[in-house]
Amino acid sequence: MFRFENSEYLYLLIGLIPMVLLFVYSEMKRKKDKNKFIDTPLFDKIMPEYNKKYHWIKNILLLLVFTFSIIALANPQWANKREKVKVQSSDIFIALDISRSMLCQDISPNRLERSKKLIEKLIDRLKGNRIGLIFFAGDAFLKMPLTSDYSAAKMFVKTADTDLIENQGTAIEEAISIAEKGYDENVKHQRAMIIISDGEDHDGNAIAKAKEAHDNGLVIFTIGVGTSKGAYIPYKDRFGVEKYKKDEKGNYIKSIINEELLNEIADNGGGRYYSILQGDEILDSVQEQMERIEKREVEQRSFTQYESYFQYFLIFAILLFVLQFFIKEKKKIK
Repeated sequence: MFRFENSEYLYLLIGLIPMVLLFVYSEMKRKKDKNKFIDTPLFDKIMPEYNKKYHWIKNILLLLVFTFSIIALANPQWANKREKVKVQSSDIFIALDISRSMLCQDISPNRLERSKKLIEKLIDRLKGNRIGLIFFAGDAFLKMPLTSDYSAAKMFVKTADTDLIENQGTAIEEAISIAEKGYDENVKHQRAMIIISDGEDHDGNAIAKAKEAHDNGLVIFTIGVGTSKGAYIPYKDRFGVEKYKKDEKGNYIKSIINEELLNEIADNGGGRYYSILQGDEILDSVQEQMERIEKREVEQRSFTQYESYFQYFLIFAILLFVLQFFIKEKKKIK
């Protein structure tokens, strides 16, 4: 199994785009400035030894040096030992509200981004369990089925966006139904669900659905996102200007967290309610609560040893950096 130990460094590769644009611009400007003073055919006759490809080759080598250096920082690794292990596991669905009210900025930087950061931390705490993802607004859909691939789970969380669902609302009932379908029908225990939402504009049957699901073996926890003070719902118009939503009468729409609903869903779902403002305290409590849920023994493939290969990319980057000093601007004339 291949992986990058420090995958966050790969984002630095985005820097290749401005570097390429800068190199192309500087080369075109250099050529334009040269043509102001002398024609190209005449220049070739006066300086036949001049190497036209010199600048391009050096620039390409520098780009490769940058690329291989970043890959070395990310530390590519390959698993060289794999074994099957039996672990005690629960099945946990995390349902994230991606309605537009989650863009409100009553908590920093906004409700959605704060929720995504929390989920990434939850995934780290819940390793050893199978985790699935559900996104919902006015509709709900399964983003990722139950899996032990935690890197993929984090990647999918990062993609959460309010534009993924056009129909607005808070379809918690539908999210619970999707979770129920995602569990093994033959196993009525080891099931848990964490719903992260502001509870705004909800459907009316979420509480009844939570009780029904709990009767069938599902434990539901809720995490409220937002404040009682609330905030206006931002959006960007077609010119990219940030504005705030208004109702039919022209009044600004303020979104306020519906803690009462989220509390009732958790109570009827046999779990607990948390406020995202509790910070890392949520992580400790949720982890403790999950340990209390009856688990089952499952077999997983585990990669226990990884060998690093960063040194090869680093050596190659150094060699290319040294090589570009030996590329001469002038070519030999026979």
